[in-house]
Amino acid sequence: MADEEDVATRRDKVLRIQRVFLNLLDSYSSRNIGKFLSSCVVGASLEEITEEEEEEDEKSAIPETSAAKLKEGTFQIVGTVSGLDNPQPEFALETYYAISREDLLMRLLECDAVVYNITESPAQVEEAIWAVSALNEEVNHFEKRKLFILVSTVMTWARSKPLDPDDTDIPFTEEDYRRRRHHPNFLDHINAEKIVLKLGKNVKKFTTYVVAAGIQYGMEEGVLHTFFKMAWLGELPALPVFGNGTNVIPAIHVMDLAGVVQNIIDHVPKLHYLVAVDESVHTLEDLVKCISKSTGPGKIQKVPKENAFLSKELRQDCLDHLLVNLRMEALFVKENFNIRWVAQTGFVDNISTILKEYKQSRHLLPIKICILGPPAVGKSSIAEALCKHYKLHRVHLKDVISEAIAKLEAIVAPKDIGEGEEEVEEEEEEEENVEDAQELLDGVKENLEQNAGRLEDQYVIRFVREKLKSMPCRNQGYILDGFPKTYDQAKDLFSHEDEEEEEETRGKMFPFDKLIIPEFVCALDASDEFLKERVMNLPESMVAGTHYSQDRFLRALSNYRDINTEDETVCNYFDDIEIHPIHIDVGKLEDAQNRLAIKQLIKEIGEPRNFGLTDEEKAEQERKAAEERLARETAEEAERERKEAIEMAEKMARWEEWSKQLEEVKREERELLETQSVPLRNYLMTYVMPTLMQGLNECCKVRPDDPVDFLAEYLFKNNPETL
Repeated sequence: MADEEDVATRRDKVLRIQRVFLNLLDSYSSRNIGKFLSSCVVGASLEEITEEEEEEDEKSAIPETSAAKLKEGTFQIVGTVSGLDNPQPEFALETYYAISREDLLMRLLECDAVVYNITESPAQVEEAIWAVSALNEEVNHFEKRKLFILVSTVMTWARSKPLDPDDTDIPFTEEDYRRRRHHPNFLDHINAEKIVLKLGKNVKKFTTYVVAAGIQYGMEEGVLHTFFKMAWLGELPALPVFGNGTNVIPAIHVMDLAGVVQNIIDHVPKLHYLVAVDESVHTLEDLVKCISKSTGPGKIQKVPKENAFLSKELRQDCLDHLLVNLRMEALFVKENFNIRWVAQTGFVDNISTILKEYKQSRHLLPIKICILGPPAVGKSSIAEALCKHYKLHRVHLKDVISEAIAKLEAIVAPKDIGEGEEEVEEEEEEEENVEDAQELLDGVKENLEQNAGRLEDQYVIRFVREKLKSMPCRNQGYILDGFPKTYDQAKDLFSHEDEEEEEETRGKMFPFDKLIIPEFVCALDASDEFLKERVMNLPESMVAGTHYSQDRFLRALSNYRDINTEDETVCNYFDDIEIHPIHIDVGKLEDAQNRLAIKQLIKEIGEPRNFGLTDEEKAEQERKAAEERLARETAEEAERERKEAIEMAEKMARWEEWSKQLEEVKREERELLETQSVPLRNYLMTYVMPTLMQGLNECCKVRPDDPVDFLAEYLFKNNPETL
């Protein structure tokens, strides 16, 4: 009875704590912790979890919440974000970006619990120290108790000496935190831990906690994302393991870490330093091998530790976490907290759930397409274009058969011994299948000989199904080019091999394998005349040695029409299982390159579902964009200079023309003046000049005081016209 009253009293106190601050809500760890807390009812972890609730949690996914649809009584999440370009968290009531320390302190004082996560951004350590110090200075003004939780890392334990030198398997627990020794690169982290623990003395007003979290996985995967991406892309024959891979890495699912934070807020425990790790004791080799087998090539390759520093995607702090060798046990968390564990037993045991979370969080869903149609309709060209656009794997019958035969021959071929320990182990496993592979290879070769190079459906369907179930096709997806050709082939290819799955779909008319069934079916078609004309217009170099020769093409076209006149066609099969084909009449589009058909299919299929461009592809795209921009600017500059040169030439031509015209006008004016002056000169020479010369001579003789007046008087008196 007393225990029930104690729980009730604690719950009444906890219910007042509702507003929680989290830093960097747009980062991997804080985003998932914030999303989890926003869906948790305050004080819920004080009650024991029943078996029914555990089953419901296993069946239901973590709910997507938003500020408009918060459940009543849940934690109210506010916090900072690193930038405005990133998608803003919908679960947060408020987010702050680039605000002053004074304004940030006001926001912190409004919260009941402040959680600073320094596991991802070392730059946040200084801000966390400032935040706890500033809150401690305001402790006398608190109306009720506030909690400060520092989510740190087990790297502050990385150089701790074993508890027992003779038995290094004994794990560290919360009680040993005073003996911890930090990794050299995490000095700031351990200093922050010490300051946080030191300032939490006034437990009635201000209580502080430190959580040493293991390497976080789950959802987008955090540090392990690099290995998941390498495995998913399938570009490497084996995933790298840095060093010998025997180092033990303490780890925890990010949602389980969020559960630890929830329990600290609800329980307000007396212990102020907690360890948050799952129950597993996994090495780096265990983790990488599990990832490789679940979504990658299935192999690992041990490389020197120095090679890890060549990776562009792994930061220094990520490498430090991956190379740590530390055994830890969250003893207090297991014994005192009520956590709805997502992966209590660790990464390897829960890989299927973790992989599903990863693909959903990263939107890495395979795109599976089947393209059908008569010969020469453009299946292969469209398939190649779609493969390039969506980064899919083209499954062509001829290539699949050749690849399968080559694989069988490689299995039965004698192996070289002594190339490496892991390779020897794999060889031992393959030796068990050598006899089966040899038997299958002999059957295939015999069948090819008996059928003039053609393989029976039983082998073809087996090889195609194996290809569709291969990891690359399961990860990215595929484009099945021109197969199946008949209703029976489609039914056999996509039917169930697993009896349990078949039991689940027995109620359906046509049970099919969801793992390999295409999501989109494209049925291309065109008239026979169009197809014949297209083949006739092909270059001779493309026709030679292919089925586009006249006899083979007409026979293939006739055979296709005969098969598809019956009721049970491949398109009928997909219609029966509710996957309705996209019908495109290529002949009506009148597009020799099939660009319109490709554009229509891309519109139907939607956006790609992969990682997008890699850093190298982004750099290459930026480089090409820069080159195109430079070429465009150069062309524009050249065009501008050309226009200026033309304008200058036209201006000079106009100037020369104007100068010529001006000279011509002046010449004409001179000639006109000369012409007009002839009568006047004649008149002066005849009537004026003789009298003027006489007057000047007379003036010289007389030398009057005023020669001008004398000359004028003389001319007036001796004017010839008046005489």
